[in-house]
Parts: sequence; structure tokens; C-alpha cells
Amino acid sequence: MAKVDHPPGEVQRTRKRRSQPTCSPSMFTALLPSSSFSNTFFRSTKTLLSFSASALCRKPTNFCLPPLIASRHFAQLSKMTDVTKYKLNHTMLRVKDPKKSVAFYTENFGMKLLKTLEVPEAKFTNYFLAFDGANAASSGKAWTDREGVLELTHNWGTENDPEYKVVTGNSDPYRGFGHICVSVDNIEFFCDKLEANGVKFQKKLSDGRQKDIAFALDPDGYWVELIWTRTPKTENFTDASGYRMNHTMIRVKDPKKSLKFYQEVLGMKLLRTAEHEAAKFTLYFLGYNNDPNFVENSGVGVHNFEGVLELTHNWGTESDPEFKGYHNGNNQPQGFGHIAISVDDLDAACARFEEVGVKWKKRLTDGLMKNVAFILDEDDYWVEVIQNEAIKTQAGW
Repeated sequence: MAKVDHPPGEVQRTRKRRSQPTCSPSMFTALLPSSSFSNTFFRSTKTLLSFSASALCRKPTNFCLPPLIASRHFAQLSKMTDVTKYKLNHTMLRVKDPKKSVAFYTENFGMKLLKTLEVPEAKFTNYFLAFDGANAASSGKAWTDREGVLELTHNWGTENDPEYKVVTGNSDPYRGFGHICVSVDNIEFFCDKLEANGVKFQKKLSDGRQKDIAFALDPDGYWVELIWTRTPKTENFTDASGYRMNHTMIRVKDPKKSLKFYQEVLGMKLLRTAEHEAAKFTLYFLGYNNDPNFVENSGVGVHNFEGVLELTHNWGTESDPEFKGYHNGNNQPQGFGHIAISVDDLDAACARFEEVGVKWKKRLTDGLMKNVAFILDEDDYWVEVIQNEAIKTQAGW
């Protein structure tokens, strides 16, 4: 069976960047003086322009707004998004057999399957999982209004293909994505429980120099780091309702460029920095934190957060002419797909990204699905942008 090599939402290759900004219907409706979508709404000194915004934005046309006018509209629209409302919503991993993968995370970790999205025209299914117990960080919330969601993408037929295998991102020459991380209340007891359930480990607590972290392996061989939430422990007991999908780790070539992108473009804050001089690498933890008492780079409470991004910098890569960069998980062979942020206003956020000059993998107007966009970070990792449906309905997911 044919495999789907594009991400969810992108079933056609991205068109070349246009000379003028891309339009979207929401952009026009935000600026119209009335609710009529086909309306005479712009008057220059001598010219009256009447057209259908829907036809303009969704289909190729020889007529579009003059660049100056369009740029002004984008500037207006881009101011209608608030980065303090953004969330690091989910991390996507491709999986071979969804039954095994979903069972692994629900039965061993206590995650809940929040949403299943089937895309028959592209022959893939997405499974969205998260912690949803009584003590979960986002208990009861819609899947787009959360942080710490895990998206498992299944391209139909891979479960029956003996040759299919994902790339986990931890072996040369395909290093890039490193792991997802779950923080738990009693790491010793939880690791014993996983081992009793037959879960394999890349690193047990007793292995190596760091005795306070472990790495379990999921059915596809992805690494799942285990850390302690720093909450009080109860002997011989663990409560999955308080677990956190804490962070996603990706390796980066140049931390200055990557930090600038995630802080200035995506609006994240630096939560913690950990330098490992003996092993010659540094870890940077970022996320969205709007606590008025937040102190940047303090590290306070990070182990108990969800929606954290860990950037790993192996010293010297930024100045090594022989270093060609990391594998982004979407070039063949594939595995990790993307991280995703949910935003308060999808059209306005994309207008803002256009304004600051991001590299696009997929604009809203590209492909068949018009409710998702993908931008590229400094290492060409994909960042999906979706609407937070609790703030504004867009896709109706």
C-alpha cells in the first residue's frame, strides 16, 4: 500500500512563495465594515474594487490586492494575535501499528485517547493522547486547548509491511529528534512497574552517571525519558492522574539562532538552562509561561510543567564546517514529524509569521486542508500552527 510521506494537513507540495502576501478569508472578514462577504469594501481615490474574498483567497486568480494594500491588511491582521495565549500543544510521532502504540501509552502511562482524526483521502489517521486525570494539568480541556498532547500518526498499511520501520532520531546519520519526556511522582516505583509490564529500557535509573532519569522504549523504539515531578512521594505507590507530558527534545546546530526563533518568533520564554561540561553539551528548556511571578531561566517548577521544549546543543556544531545539520524526521527515512502550537487566531498568527519573515513549509492556502500551517525553524524542524478551538472555532475539531 502506498505510504503517505507528507504531514497531516499537507497532501500537496508547497507552492513557491508569492511576491505578494497570501490572502485568507478571515483576514478580509476581520476588516469588512459589514457581515457581507462579497461586498464593495475598499475605495481608493478614484477606483472602486468589488470582488469575492473567498474566490480571491482560496483559488488561483489573476487579480489580487495591490501589494501595498495587502501588506497593510496583513499588518493590521497580525496585530490581532496575542502570543501570550499560544500553547505548545503537541508532538507528532509516526507509528507502525497504532493499536500497539495507543495501548502502550494508555495502559503503561495512563494517558487518555482524546481524539481520533481519520483522513481517508490521504490514507492516514491521527490519534491524540494526553494526561486527563483529576490531577492533570489540563484535565477536561479540549485537545487544542492543552499543552503536552502526543499525536501518533499512522499511515495506513504500515502495520502489515515487514519492511516499515521508523527512525527514532538517536542514531547516525539520522540524529535530530531525541525523545519525549514524562514526569512522574515516584520514578523508582514507576520504573519497577514498567519493567514488570515488560517495557524495554534504553537506560535504567541505575545505568550511567545520571541516577535520577531513565529512558523507556515505546513499540517503535522512540525514547521516553522519565523524570521526577519533584512532588512528595508515597512509598510503593504512584498516581498516574498527576503525571505530566513534560517535554520534547530536539537537537539544534546553533543555540543562538534557535533561541532567537523560539523566543522572538514563537513567543516562548527560557525556563531553564543546564550545562554539562564533562559531556560538552547544553540543554535549553523553553515554553509558554504567563505566571506574573515567573523568573526567566530560574528553572523553578519546570519538572512539573507540560508543554516544554528542550533544545540540546552539542558544543561546536555551530562552527563546524563539516557538520551538515540534523535530520528533521520528515526527510526519508521518517519518524518524528513536528511540534505544534495552538494559537488564539490562526489567520492573524499566520499573518504575523508572514510579517516577521518565517520560512514556510505549508501556508494555510496550500494543500487540501486549510486549517493547518507549517513553518520551519532554524534546523528545518517543522512547527505546525493550529487554532485553539476553545478560543475561536475554525476547524471544528
